[in-house]
Amino acid sequence: MKNPEKKSIALTRSHAYRKAYTDAVFLSKDELRPVRLQLELLKTEMALSESGVKTTVVVFGSARAAGRKESGERILELRRLLRKKPGDPALKARLAAAVKLARSSVYYEEARKLGRLVSERGSFGGGNRLVIVTGGGPGIMEAANRGAYEAGARSIGLNITLPQEQGPNPYVSPEFCFRFHYFAIRKMHFVMRARALVAFPGGFGTMDELFEVLTLVQTGKKRRLPIILFGRKYWNAVINFRNMAKWGYIACEDLDLFKFADTAEEAWKIISDFYLKYPIDSCNGGGHDRKK
Repeated sequence: MKNPEKKSIALTRSHAYRKAYTDAVFLSKDELRPVRLQLELLKTEMALSESGVKTTVVVFGSARAAGRKESGERILELRRLLRKKPGDPALKARLAAAVKLARSSVYYEEARKLGRLVSERGSFGGGNRLVIVTGGGPGIMEAANRGAYEAGARSIGLNITLPQEQGPNPYVSPEFCFRFHYFAIRKMHFVMRARALVAFPGGFGTMDELFEVLTLVQTGKKRRLPIILFGRKYWNAVINFRNMAKWGYIACEDLDLFKFADTAEEAWKIISDFYLKYPIDSCNGGGHDRKK
């Protein structure tokens, strides 16, 4: 061996010599998926536990919604572009979509109010302060985090890596801005501390998250909690829950698993009335059994 010292240094820089927990290539292997799942669970769990976060209100809803001002600005900009290219079909489609989505601005403003109401009033004694948690992205998620921010409260964002990269909205508290790869672990964190769920109008993602919680409560995996469908007109137009019961695929009593609200004040009253009757217990998951 011509230069053993150089050889030794080269060995310490080799891929194989890296400690397993610092080796990103190793940790990314398919065989390490169970470890990555555990790490995603533990990182957020430990951070929230160490910060004393025990009880949350989860807000779901479309990432496409925007406030009145933002919606108006979006439409004006698209009209300006269309005047320059009046025959552009893509611009016409974008403008039509923007005009349609402008109706959602009312939901953005109400989600913002709800975030503020929960943050200002969400304390039921025993240190159980309710904290807003969202998917951390734009739209309804941004609105709820924004309301908490404007109330001077911390809020949580559970962002996820998507093909169309979705960054966190600026109103999430930096220490509670988490990023996930696995939907399953992210949804666990939505539910683990949840003491209420408010589902605003949305698409596939909102439906997925809503029905996950409905199923958990229906099957007894999650204790009863307020599940609020915000925007009665939207939900009744999109999903006919009564027909599910009529066909026998859910029980009539399953229709009592959720309530409707059309204003932030109404949603907050549903939550507060529930916990005046069934006080929050952070140890047993809150809420009450369906049989009671």
